[in-house]
Amino acid sequence: MKIAIYGQAYENDTSVYILALLDECKKATVDVYIEEELYNRLRALNSIDIYKTFSKDSGLDTSFKMFVSFGGDGTILRAVTFVRDMNIPIVGVNTGRLGFLSTLKKEEVRRVITDFIEGRYKIEERSLVEVSADFDIPEFKEYNFALNEVSISRKDTTSMITVETYLNNEYLTSYWADGLIISTPTGSTGYSLSCGGPVINPDVKSLVITPIAPHNLNARPLVISDDTLIRLKVFGREEQHLVSLDSRIASLDNEKEITVKKAGFTIKMIAYSSESFLETLRNKLLWGQDKRN
Repeated sequence: MKIAIYGQAYENDTSVYILALLDECKKATVDVYIEEELYNRLRALNSIDIYKTFSKDSGLDTSFKMFVSFGGDGTILRAVTFVRDMNIPIVGVNTGRLGFLSTLKKEEVRRVITDFIEGRYKIEERSLVEVSADFDIPEFKEYNFALNEVSISRKDTTSMITVETYLNNEYLTSYWADGLIISTPTGSTGYSLSCGGPVINPDVKSLVITPIAPHNLNARPLVISDDTLIRLKVFGREEQHLVSLDSRIASLDNEKEITVKKAGFTIKMIAYSSESFLETLRNKLLWGQDKRN
């Protein structure tokens, strides 16, 4: 069995858990590949064995059974750019903070291997969104997809922008706001939630359009079918605005149209038997926790 290991945090306490996973892999004779930057830092901090490495450009293929991400949700979003459409299941070991995507406790890191071998897990498929345009966006290229959201926002100004929005070629409205978020169900607990959007179960086939600080006060988040084609055009006082795909940002000229739609592939997430989305909501958002109870 081949697995890949990736992480953004390189503090000593994180390396302890990575070493624990490597120890478990050795017991189970698992073939381990480590992301090359992480591997170099681990070698500098610890005495570890020689391992094969991978990068965004090489080393990964469809033969891998698992991609292990050490960090928080942001690390998972970066992990998606490594996996892309290769169908390698991702599991997140939470060494960060909130952890809606990276849900496995770091103290339980050995379960990554033991529970997987014993079949005590399930695979959840998460939809993505992608951006296209009739002009080049160099910052995105082959990474024109996002697991959480596409967001449109103002640039170099405190003035609001106008986001002209069409759904399946029918005019919806023009949002007068600081920006607009097109969120997947997975991303509904992220930026969209912070802007008043709804929480959506990850397996619901939908997208959410959430305005960012809208000045037209009757503008509300809108849940739409995930097969909807969304066209957006921005107008404003400045010449450019920002478009971001999760953590990747590009500056685009105003009045240039982009299209947002569901991506043609999904990301597979490994969930172990003790985890559930509803449990995560209770634990991370403190639902039901009240001093009066």
